[in-house]
Amino acid sequence: MGENSQLIWCYVFLIGVLNVLGAEWNTNDYMKREHSLVRPYQGSGMTMPYWDFMGSTIVTNNYIRLTPDLQSKQGAIWNSIPVNVRNWELQVHFKVHGKGRELFGDGLAIWYAKDRMQEGPVFGNKDFFQGLGIILDTYSNHNGPHNHQHPYISAMINNGTLHYDHDRDGTHTQLAGCEAKFRNLEQDTLIAVRYERDTLTVSTIMGTDDKWKECLSVKGIKLPTGYYFGMSATTGDLSDNHDILSVRMFEIDLPNEPKDNEDRASILPSATFFEAPREHVEDPKPAPASGIKTFFAMLLCALVIIVFVIIAIMVYQKRAEQSRKRLY
Repeated sequence: MGENSQLIWCYVFLIGVLNVLGAEWNTNDYMKREHSLVRPYQGSGMTMPYWDFMGSTIVTNNYIRLTPDLQSKQGAIWNSIPVNVRNWELQVHFKVHGKGRELFGDGLAIWYAKDRMQEGPVFGNKDFFQGLGIILDTYSNHNGPHNHQHPYISAMINNGTLHYDHDRDGTHTQLAGCEAKFRNLEQDTLIAVRYERDTLTVSTIMGTDDKWKECLSVKGIKLPTGYYFGMSATTGDLSDNHDILSVRMFEIDLPNEPKDNEDRASILPSATFFEAPREHVEDPKPAPASGIKTFFAMLLCALVIIVFVIIAIMVYQKRAEQSRKRLY
């Protein structure tokens, strides 16, 4: 190999390495700009191309804040263009942070849903929705006897008949989930929702780890085309800042298969697998006997105090009487 050929080969290799190192998103698919949102955010006033926002959402130069770190807030952004591709991946760069160290909440959600711009109790979106919801639940006072800690990421498929039960943190309708410590991180926090050949996969990049880590993967998912992407967040008695930094949607290019020609526009969302539901257990209530025990304990304390006061008075009177006798 000649010297010039070696130099050319080294140059090509170096360029390839730099391109790999400089790649922010790990994908070889086609980014769809009408479903993406990147800085600098275009638009003026209360409008952005292809996106609408509602509630407490504010747009700054560096982030889109769905909720501030205040109680009882909810906000959302929704893509205004329906998704007509069969296989896709949505990557969201987000940040959840706040002043609370032990108590914080409630969380945010990523949606692929039939109805958009619908306020509601499910992390800022309507209940009984149709579509896919990826729930990023940060509520530190979790409900029910769970086997996981929060923050927690879970996936839910709904055909419009299922209720998201906050008292169970949605565990009776979730497909799968994983713990994910994405709150108050200084480094980038990314989540990828990939829908490919009826398989839903959710992966994350968090903290100092710059590689995608799989959170969940579920087969047998049927999603219609023509639904909308959205992100929403909510706070209650507990709060956090919920920020969206960028959204990128990629169309996944797959070899043609006969089933790829199936019309998905009018089907209902469905899943062949759900996690086994966890029974909801109410917080323990004081037993009837505990009130009686408390009453008798307080009565005993009162009797002890009365006896102590009587003894003190008797001692005082006795000393006063002895003092008078000495004077006589």
